[in-house]
Amino acid sequence: MRAVPITVTALAAALLLTACGGGGDDTAGDGESKASGSSAAPADCAAGDLGLAVGAVNAAPAAGDTGNVTVTVTNNGATCTLKGFPKVALAAEDGTEVTVPRDPAAQAQPLPLAEQGTAAFTVTYVRAADGADGGLAATTLTYGLPDAAETESATWSYGAVALKDAKTPDATVSGFQATGD
Repeated sequence: MRAVPITVTALAAALLLTACGGGGDDTAGDGESKASGSSAAPADCAAGDLGLAVGAVNAAPAAGDTGNVTVTVTNNGATCTLKGFPKVALAAEDGTEVTVPRDPAAQAQPLPLAEQGTAAFTVTYVRAADGADGGLAATTLTYGLPDAAETESATWSYGAVALKDAKTPDATVSGFQATGD
């Protein structure tokens, strides 16, 4: 085995420690980290900046079956953050409207959404027999952001939705989820 002088080993160790930055100050003069840049969080998404598309449907084929309808939102504005659960309602032609409750197993997390980025939420429902009591002959899905008064609508063509009671559909909505890469 070949002996390496201690001075060469000590010099190499000192250079490695210096390269790792162990002991230097990583903050800029204003206290902001040099590595992180600006840490300001993006503003909340505005309803008017989000486009809506219904797609990726696994419709319930018969009464008593469960179906899933995925709704994708596209950010047509600046980078923003989606927070909370989407507000979703189903409406029939006769004017009856029911609010779809949140999925009790889901947890909403703030979701940053880049310009032209997309996110999705899923409406899971139980199909009712068409024309039967105990169901809502839904024709419209209405969506809105948690704290916004503005809503957008899309056609619901996935059959009648079972009702738990006169005001509660046998359906749930998930929180916003990231899509794409």
